[in-house]
Amino acid sequence: MEIASANHEKSGPITRGLAWLEIMLGKFKAKVIEVARKTKTVGQEDPRRIIHSLKVGLAITLVSLFYYFEPLYDGFGVSAMWAVLTVVVVFEFTVGATLGRGLNRGLATLLAGALGFGAHHLASLSGEKGEPILLGLFVFLLAAAVTFVRFFPRMKARYDYGLLIFILTFCLISVSGYRDDEVLDMAQRRLSTILIGSATSVLICIFIRPVWAGDILHNLVANNMEKLGIFLEGFSAEYFKTSEDGQSNHDKSFLKGYKRVLSSKNSEKSMANLARWEPCHGRFRFRHPWKQYLEIGTLTRQCAYKIEALNSYLNSEIQMPIKMRSKIQDPCTKIISEAGQTLNELANAIKTMTRPSSVDSHIENSKTAADNLKALLHTGLFEETDLLEIIPAAAVASLLIHIVTCTEKISEAVQELASLAHFKSVEQTVTVPEQPQIVHQVTEQPFSSNAEPHHVITVDESSTGSPENENEPVLKTG
Repeated sequence: MEIASANHEKSGPITRGLAWLEIMLGKFKAKVIEVARKTKTVGQEDPRRIIHSLKVGLAITLVSLFYYFEPLYDGFGVSAMWAVLTVVVVFEFTVGATLGRGLNRGLATLLAGALGFGAHHLASLSGEKGEPILLGLFVFLLAAAVTFVRFFPRMKARYDYGLLIFILTFCLISVSGYRDDEVLDMAQRRLSTILIGSATSVLICIFIRPVWAGDILHNLVANNMEKLGIFLEGFSAEYFKTSEDGQSNHDKSFLKGYKRVLSSKNSEKSMANLARWEPCHGRFRFRHPWKQYLEIGTLTRQCAYKIEALNSYLNSEIQMPIKMRSKIQDPCTKIISEAGQTLNELANAIKTMTRPSSVDSHIENSKTAADNLKALLHTGLFEETDLLEIIPAAAVASLLIHIVTCTEKISEAVQELASLAHFKSVEQTVTVPEQPQIVHQVTEQPFSSNAEPHHVITVDESSTGSPENENEPVLKTG
């Protein structure tokens, strides 16, 4: 018994240790599987992320050659590291962002380097005692002035990174020149390596599977309008229960798409600022009216706010009575249908960069339906009705009327974009209704003046609508 007890005491810690190790291995395995799953999800959501990562790796590898090859390193020395650092901070996901950062960094380094060298030269003329005082004064004035300029909205939106690099480079050149006499050579090598790093990033970003900020903005604005149109198409069946089985749809994912429109303001502004840096590409010409996309986006969000309020009445505790709902159903469904078609056609017009053809007719139909709804509300429809039952009906009707106004404003903004961006015109195909009867008259002329009166042969094709007589015209002689 004592031997068995001793063996149990010895095996106890070992068993617990193995169990703990097994648990830790299980947790590690689960963590690895989770990371792999998330990595796969990120790559599948946007395969361009994988390509962007490979492009950044290629750019850094190329500029690293300045360190790997002796002749290149002898020409630039330690300053070659600035090329690597430039690629790291300049290379962005879109072409516009990379171009903006590259140009900002290059121009800021060039201007700040020249000013820094000039400040160092002027300070050195004042003698040994006056040089640090003048250098400190130059640094204070320039850093304070440029930092204040960064608060201007336009400068902050487009040139904030360049202004920051300007302060950094000026301080490095002017201040370090106080202790280093080779300040000009240092500035020249640093500027060269920064330009090389920026050029490498821009070239790889443009010529290897480029991602254009203009394309992202263009599709984002169109998709936002399309989401609103999809909501309106499904709202009618959901609210008035007009589906085939009279019941609401179980899949209500289409009712949530508009929520992304509400939070798209920052993305649109960011993409518009980046798109202005990009050259003409694809369907977009030089100086494409990117600012107009922001106007359309603002109007689309205003419409989305109305739709959000409209959506709140789907699951409201106080619902409109079915009898009252049926009275306003026709004009409401007409408004919803025409407004939804308007938004969908405008979205398609932006995607294909063609002028919308039948939007005006949809808008006129929706305005007519809105007028009919207003007239219906003014006929004493809600007399002798509980006030709590009137509120949802009046609110839904008011929101639909406001949505008609919003879609009209969006249409005007899209028409202006089509004019500024020179969208292609698409000719409308007019369908000619088939005539019920086509009669051909063939006149048989007499051979001489003494001949008998001529005969008229009538070919009657009125029976061509029948499949049996499709190729059998009836001949009548008179």
